[in-house]
Amino acid sequence: MKILLIIIGLLTGLAVVVEIGLRLILGLGNPPLYIADQEIGYLLAPNQQVRRMGNRIEINQYSMRSENIAANKANSARRILLLGDSIVNGAWWTDQQETLSALLATQLQANLGDRTIEVLNASANSWGPRNELAYLQRFGLFDAEVIILVINTDDLFATAPTSLQVGRERNYPDKAPALALIELYQHYLAKPQPIPQLEKVKQEGGDRVGANLEAIKEIKAIADGANIKLILAMTPLLREFQSDGSRDYELKARKRLQEFAAAENLVYLDFLSILADFPQPGFLYRDHIHPSPQGNRLVSETLYKSLQTELKFIE
Repeated sequence: MKILLIIIGLLTGLAVVVEIGLRLILGLGNPPLYIADQEIGYLLAPNQQVRRMGNRIEINQYSMRSENIAANKANSARRILLLGDSIVNGAWWTDQQETLSALLATQLQANLGDRTIEVLNASANSWGPRNELAYLQRFGLFDAEVIILVINTDDLFATAPTSLQVGRERNYPDKAPALALIELYQHYLAKPQPIPQLEKVKQEGGDRVGANLEAIKEIKAIADGANIKLILAMTPLLREFQSDGSRDYELKARKRLQEFAAAENLVYLDFLSILADFPQPGFLYRDHIHPSPQGNRLVSETLYKSLQTELKFIE
């Protein structure tokens, strides 16, 4: 019995040490939380500050990955509203100061003298144009002078907003687990359980590309109504640079997007053509879709140049 108690004590002590290590080193046990929303689908829960894998994540009162802001900008300030999915958001693998919005703000601030620049980051993982439109319809434009909408190839085929994954998929928790050990198990050991209703949403029929282009058109109309400019930036998948290239349905969707951008007189940045001559595109990607730190810097520099040369944002 004494030996058993010693073993139990050692195992308990080990579990406590591992629990503390998982929380302090990896940030497990305190994930960024999501909330369901009937129109937008889901949002990052407002007013969060967490640290994951050493990276700081701050979510403001409007569910942006930005520090808290005033609803209306100060007279001396300038604002850009950056909209997107995980590419804009940066997710857990990107520190707050390395997100696209933070990098762009740093570049702009260096050229604006005493005026303050705010690049607001309205984004969430796996958002598509219809989620982003619903966000604008809910929260407005925050006195932005420019909207930058960043999409990727997959976003052209994004389904309608849904909140089915919130609190049910491991990447969309709505509450923190009791223990970091529980989150470790859920993320790396437990087999994900399918959500039948969500699978039906993912099989959405009809013209998805057309529905998403229509959402972008409505975003453009909102911008036009406020007399502000819209930049549309399209990032490709890594394989689109490689021998496999874009698939036929992607090429057709891309062509529709190009024709749409021309018809709407949009400032359109196609990173597939912009990066076509880059010698090793793999260095620009973290995985098949998300930019690496080098990729993030290249995207932010391209956005900066567009603001400077095409929109004359910087005099």
